[in-house]
Amino acid sequence: MNQYFIRFFFPFSLLFPLFLGAQDCKLIRETDPYTKETKISTGFIALKGGSVTIDADSKEVDFLFTIDGTDKCFDDNCMAVIFFEGTKQKMNGRNGGTMNCEGLFQFVFRNTTSTTTLLQRLSTQLVNHIVFTGNDKKETTVSLTPAEEQTFMAMITCIVNEAKTLIK
Repeated sequence: MNQYFIRFFFPFSLLFPLFLGAQDCKLIRETDPYTKETKISTGFIALKGGSVTIDADSKEVDFLFTIDGTDKCFDDNCMAVIFFEGTKQKMNGRNGGTMNCEGLFQFVFRNTTSTTTLLQRLSTQLVNHIVFTGNDKKETTVSLTPAEEQTFMAMITCIVNEAKTLIK
């Protein structure tokens, strides 16, 4: 009985957490009634100092951050620096959205069959905090708790994997 367990059940027990992780992928799926184009979204994920929603369609993957506070103005020259957990690596990104003073900052990535390096890094490494620099050159930091780091990375992985299915 012991040999049978080791040969057959033990390898499956190691794979079981992978199946659980795949089931955690709860995305909002909508189809535009006119264009019949499907769009997927994570919905808003609360972070310390703001929130983020990640949307994808057949053309792009879009991260929209909402930064808490007043007079947070961003235009296409504003930058954000993403710092990863446990490493000195960081990633720079430019605002891909329109000029606004509502605290909205956007990263836009092309949706392709092969994951871009930046999206790959975001989906495999924990993000510790993000520093947004506004029009007035003031920096605003959005920090992630360990639980938020895990949720953020899991949602990015989900949306990146599902976004590939939307490509026509």
